[in-house]
Amino acid sequence: MKTLEQVINGHVSKTIDGRDLYRFMQFVPEERLSEIRITLKPEYVGTHKEIPFTKENVLKQLKQDVAFGFEKALNKRGISSELMWEVVSMWNWILEEGLEDFREYAQYGLPLFKATAVKYGFDNPIGDHKGNERQYSEAW
Repeated sequence: MKTLEQVINGHVSKTIDGRDLYRFMQFVPEERLSEIRITLKPEYVGTHKEIPFTKENVLKQLKQDVAFGFEKALNKRGISSELMWEVVSMWNWILEEGLEDFREYAQYGLPLFKATAVKYGFDNPIGDHKGNERQYSEAW
């Protein structure tokens, strides 16, 4: 797993709304948030308490994000599912356990959500499907 320092210095957000950074910021000390381009509103300065950057805590967040990604993909929510694909990709890049170079984006990101769910034992609502089947497409 990458170190906090490696992620702060190496992650480039690919989301249009910063949702990857907002999820990652929970692990970053307040005094370092500016390094990931996060600025707290004045009323929140001094209140941010980071959680330990451990594999266990990253997996807890990843589990939530995979579930949310599945929800958006299965409901054919194009923008939201693509943004969640980027978030899940970021966590896989951080974890460095074989899915960090996963590039297949089909059917609203389902192949990545499934591969991640299977790898870590998360809920997999598409069962034996690969996620790239036609019934998951917009046209279906």
